[in-house]
Amino acid sequence: MSGSLVERVRERLATESGPLGPNVVAEAIRAESSGLLGDTDVLSNLRVLQTELTGAGILEPLLCAEGTTDVLVSAPDAVWVDDGRGLRRTDVRFDDETAVRRLAQRLALAAGRRLDEAQPWVDGQLLGLGTGGFTVRLHAVLPPIAPAGTCLSLRVLRPATQGLPALVSSGAIAPAAAAILGDVIAARLAFLVSGGTGAGKTTLLSAALGAVAVDERIVCVEDAPELAPRHPHLVNLVARYANVEGVGEVTVRDLVRQALRMRPDRIVVGEVRGGEVVDLLAALNTGHDGGAGTVHANNPAEVPARLEALAAVGGLDRAALHSQLAAAVRVVLHVGRDRAGARRLEEIAVLGRGDDGLVAATTAWHADRGCGDGMDRLTGLVSARRP
Repeated sequence: MSGSLVERVRERLATESGPLGPNVVAEAIRAESSGLLGDTDVLSNLRVLQTELTGAGILEPLLCAEGTTDVLVSAPDAVWVDDGRGLRRTDVRFDDETAVRRLAQRLALAAGRRLDEAQPWVDGQLLGLGTGGFTVRLHAVLPPIAPAGTCLSLRVLRPATQGLPALVSSGAIAPAAAAILGDVIAARLAFLVSGGTGAGKTTLLSAALGAVAVDERIVCVEDAPELAPRHPHLVNLVARYANVEGVGEVTVRDLVRQALRMRPDRIVVGEVRGGEVVDLLAALNTGHDGGAGTVHANNPAEVPARLEALAAVGGLDRAALHSQLAAAVRVVLHVGRDRAGARRLEEIAVLGRGDDGLVAATTAWHADRGCGDGMDRLTGLVSARRP
């Protein structure tokens, strides 16, 4: 199918107000080819155009594959996928740079965003992709910002529904760590899950929430719908991006404040990435024990510094942040990847305030070294909460 015919058919279909069913696309192909194509050619071209015009195009099979978390395009012949075992290059190829750009712009439009020379990058969400109707976080950058060509990054946000037993059986959580985590949850100690991008923070948090007592009400605040613990009393609040006119935005910070008015037993923030940390810590210091969230950090020791930076965005200074943190959060669960690239719970640390007034993390358990200096303190915190 020639590029000019593709463009003519695309322009014709752009004027259609109804859904682009196969019969509509086939009729457009016949019309733009002046009736010169036979049924076999029309069918072949229909398949090409359906790939061009629906879903994520030739990336759709990668996104729909079991276990896929990321699909990355850095060149027409450089398509990468992460399915939980680290990045690997695939055999998928685009025809040329124009095809990559065309897909990026179409996905941006589907996300309600603009992507062109005047706005050469986009960050948005695509809802209802694939047969499972999952959500994909979209990021794309056009030349000349990306000199080598259009870069496309797609993060698959499947609902995290696995429970703790499933993670233990898969090897993601050691049995000893699962027992400690169970005690933390039962004692209603507030905790944060830390780790890098794609390390499994949301999966662990969702599994932990599934172990919360059934008579507790959990209110989860997220910027994308990922948390789906198997719990009978769960309320999900999801932030909303501004529309193309720049209005209608509902931030995570807005929703944390609303969650406080919903009679929660536990408040959870899917990912603490900005000023909402101020409201979360305030909530955890006003009788809402057992709250949780995730935060990007290289290890538990860096979590206080990471929260300092985020709190500064929310107008909270260093001393106030450490004072709030010391009173609110007790435990950090750190996830990462082993040498084979598999995700796992690497460390459980307990937070405590030092003589200098600053909060520091002390290892209570480590996947490679077992129990650490913080285990006695963690045991004491758990025991103090038992009836």
